[in-house]
Amino acid sequence: MARIPMIEQRAQVERGGEAAFDLIAESRGKVAGPFAALLHSPELASRTAQLGAHIRFESALPGQICELAILTVARQLDCRYEWAMHAPLARKAGVRDDAIAAIRDWRAPAGLTDDEAQIVGYVTQLLAAHRVDEETFRALEARLGVRALVELTATAGYYGMIACTLNAFDVTPGPVAERLPV
Repeated sequence: MARIPMIEQRAQVERGGEAAFDLIAESRGKVAGPFAALLHSPELASRTAQLGAHIRFESALPGQICELAILTVARQLDCRYEWAMHAPLARKAGVRDDAIAAIRDWRAPAGLTDDEAQIVGYVTQLLAAHRVDEETFRALEARLGVRALVELTATAGYYGMIACTLNAFDVTPGPVAERLPV
C-alpha cells in the first residue's frame, strides 16, 4: 500500500490542479503510478509528464535502446513498479528476453549482445558510480552520436527520478504485473 494517498480521480486533485490531471490522463489514458503521487504537486506532475512524453515518444533514441535504459534504471534502483510496466514494453520494442533476464537477474553484461552491453553498461556506470568512464563514453558516442547520447543520459535521469518517486512512496505494481526480485 502506498505511503501517501494516490490521486487517481479528477475530484481528488487540489483546486487548480485539474488541468494537470487532465493532461496526464489524456496523454497516458489514465492517472496511475508515479503521476498519482506527483499530482500532490500539480505543476510538478504536469512538467514531469511533459518531459516524460518527450523522452518516451519523441526522443531520437530507438525504442529498444530507450527500454534497455529504463529496465537498467529499474534494476539499479530496485523499482518494482517501473520494471513491471516496462518489461512488457521492452519486449514490444524488440528487446530480447535473454537481455531482460540478464538485467533482472544481475547477470549483465553476461547474456547481452555487445550493443546491449554498451547501453546497459553506460546506464549502470552512471547510476552506480555516478560517472561514466572515458572508454564507455567514447564508444557509445561513436555509435550513437552526441544527440542520442544526451537523450540516453536524460532518459536514465528521468527514469531515475520516476523510480525514486515510486520507491519513496511505495507505489507497487498490481498483482498480475511481472515481478522484479528485490
